[in-house]
Amino acid sequence: MTVGRFAPSPSGRIHLGNILCSLLAWLSARRKGGRVVLRIEDLDTARCPRRYADQMEEDLRWLGLDWDEGPSVGGPDGPYYQSERTALYQAALDRLKAMGLVYPCFCTRAELHAASAPHREDGQVIYAGTCRNLTAEQAAERARQRAPALRLRVPDEAWAFTDGHMGPYRENLARDCGDFLLRRSDGMFAYQLAVVVDDAAMGVTEVVRGADLLDSTPRQLYLYHLLDLPAPSFIHFPLLLDANGRRLSKRNADAGLDDLRDRATAAEILGKLAYLAGFNPSAEPKTAAELLPDFDWDKVPGADIRIPEGLF
Repeated sequence: MTVGRFAPSPSGRIHLGNILCSLLAWLSARRKGGRVVLRIEDLDTARCPRRYADQMEEDLRWLGLDWDEGPSVGGPDGPYYQSERTALYQAALDRLKAMGLVYPCFCTRAELHAASAPHREDGQVIYAGTCRNLTAEQAAERARQRAPALRLRVPDEAWAFTDGHMGPYRENLARDCGDFLLRRSDGMFAYQLAVVVDDAAMGVTEVVRGADLLDSTPRQLYLYHLLDLPAPSFIHFPLLLDANGRRLSKRNADAGLDDLRDRATAAEILGKLAYLAGFNPSAEPKTAAELLPDFDWDKVPGADIRIPEGLF
């Protein structure tokens, strides 16, 4: 059976981009007769207070996007807050350490973003391996000055997969991302490790998420391989942009649901999003259940979707 999931980070009120992600994940799983898991990705507890998570659940219910397992409904694979699952991440980290693949990194954010550091086209830093070959004595000396982050050694080889919407994708781990973080210097576990551990533990078989995370997939597939865990299928969809071509964000409260709920019904919001995503013939209001018969990934665009001025 297909098991899909929503995995929002409750750092603020959800916006149209978050809603589109939840809608597509829900439709993709339900269309196959599958189940849906809600997991709250609140590792950064300072930025993700529980009240935001509670509001997010209420918003999803208001939208008609239900789930079979999650914080308020329970299930066999809880807890469903990442902040309560750190023992699982530590166990996975210990396994990787035992393989000799983890090393301490003392580079500061400023150093990583220095002009001389290699960058990808999207501005992300490709880690140059600065701390990769420190001796035990050198690492111990630096640890007296600064708590280290922990990085995973990656091979100089390509990892490829076929995305369920975007098609074939490949990335050389060493050249295109470099050794990546498993745990930050403040002790917080990194997204790449946590999401792999959780999706495997919760039996997730299908991951639907935005195209901005497409390049994370080879790193995660490498972790699934190392930890001997079953990898899900991946479906990445184009990002939702505002009328000026700018990505939506919680930080800027773009098209936030707090504003939208004051002037639109859930069916109006979902109907317009489905229209933009290609599987509602018009922008007429429709509930999530009413959208199910017409949903097909072949109808969803491959390029980013711009919201016309005044649609919402």
